[in-house]
Amino acid sequence: MAETEDKAALSGGDTTDACLSYKTPAPKSLKEIQELDKDDPSLTKYKKSLLGDSIEAQATGEGPKVTLEKLALEVEDHEDIVLDLSGDLAKLKEKTFTIKEGVSYNAKLTFKVENDIVAGLRYEQTSHKGLVKCDQTKYMLGSYAPKSEAQIYRAPVEEFAKGLMARGHYTVHSKFVDDDETEFLNWEWAFDLKKDWE
Repeated sequence: MAETEDKAALSGGDTTDACLSYKTPAPKSLKEIQELDKDDPSLTKYKKSLLGDSIEAQATGEGPKVTLEKLALEVEDHEDIVLDLSGDLAKLKEKTFTIKEGVSYNAKLTFKVENDIVAGLRYEQTSHKGLVKCDQTKYMLGSYAPKSEAQIYRAPVEEFAKGLMARGHYTVHSKFVDDDETEFLNWEWAFDLKKDWE
């Protein structure tokens, strides 16, 4: 499973005063961005390259709406484990997926962004084995402009734990949020880590 945030934080990174004093610029809506420097052809062309030609039709100024359609675990030498997030999320809590210990995988998130740019989109999950918190994962997806089609994010390859102590039943609390802590989706699911696929 993924390293905890604490372990990731200890792996390095600049903590100088310059970094700590950085302030995030005030957010601007997509319509405000479109209006900025609209008489400058080179900037207009650059914004279109980032945002796409059909972006004006997508911008409503109502704030971003993000819909997470599915979370898939792309597993080595096995069919994907897919969580369909478009239906009744309570049913996911009732279902338990079986996963083979030690297998390599990467998470694939399929989502749609509508209305406006979403800044600092991220996926977070906390795993528990019984009452014990055993793993905390955070994927920083970045910022996205609205599009009519679904967008995809693939996380780096990771590996599930293995061994007798690792096997057992896990519950996972997941959420999909942005820099403003707007919560677009929040749900729970479960899996059993076993010696082999069953």
